[in-house]
Amino acid sequence: MENPGKANYLVVVVGPTAVGKTDLCVQLARHYNTVILSADSRQFYKEMSIGTAKPSQEEQQGVPHYFVDSHSITEEYNAGAYEQDVLQLLEKLYQQHELVILTGGSGLYVRAVCDGMDDMPDASPEIRQQLTDQYAQQGLAPLQEQLQQLDPAYYQQVDPANPQRVIRALEVCLASGQPYSSFRKQQRPERPFHIIRIGLNRDRQELYQRIDQRMDMMLQQGLLEEAKALYPYRHHNALQTVGYKEIFDFMEGATDWEETVRLLKRNSRRYAKRQLTWFNKTPAYTWFHPEQWQEILHFIEQQRQQKP
Repeated sequence: MENPGKANYLVVVVGPTAVGKTDLCVQLARHYNTVILSADSRQFYKEMSIGTAKPSQEEQQGVPHYFVDSHSITEEYNAGAYEQDVLQLLEKLYQQHELVILTGGSGLYVRAVCDGMDDMPDASPEIRQQLTDQYAQQGLAPLQEQLQQLDPAYYQQVDPANPQRVIRALEVCLASGQPYSSFRKQQRPERPFHIIRIGLNRDRQELYQRIDQRMDMMLQQGLLEEAKALYPYRHHNALQTVGYKEIFDFMEGATDWEETVRLLKRNSRRYAKRQLTWFNKTPAYTWFHPEQWQEILHFIEQQRQQKP
């Protein structure tokens, strides 16, 4: 537990895509009569619903959800702004609720709320556009090489297959003339609430089966049509991700449909693996199967009863 002596709690529930975070968190929110904050960086955008597995009104079961459909794809929004917005919102929510739930699979956004964001210099839109264009035209390899040269320390830590992370680090290197890693914060800020961290996972075969089934369902629900509508915004960071990028490649003739479906499923499984790697780097999480309802409740109550 973090920051003893405070009366308020943030229950943070993380895990890979399709593990069952939404269902469990809705149950928890109903049990504690509280609300849910999404930490899924793609569910913010109103225009992205099917490909982000955004919870439907039916799935939300009347539980208020924040940071779902909160922004437009035409707006710039990042983890630093999200951190500030969540902290301001929590101040208000804690006037009504002792416990609030934060859930999602976007590790950087979860970390921003729990541990704070680094004080990074702003990069100009021109630099970002230049890097985005280079990525669109030449792929990720030249950007990876550039990052390895400019910041070998960070290159060892970053997921080099994640274009958002690579481009963001390069933006800072080019804008500041200093390595991205030199701006990364060592000291965590104090938060005026306890953080209870829960990780959800399943047997790998079970998880992969759920991912494949979810992708089939997304395609039935109209993922192709949603991606077509979003094609003009394809260079937006939120769309350089699994579920959309593969369909954009199909639209541009790079793959046939059968291969596109195969890649959608394979890349979703790989994404889940990367999410687990990220969250496993934080030892503070206690891990459960999503169906261990009583054990999870017991763990939360145990954390709440610990005296400072």
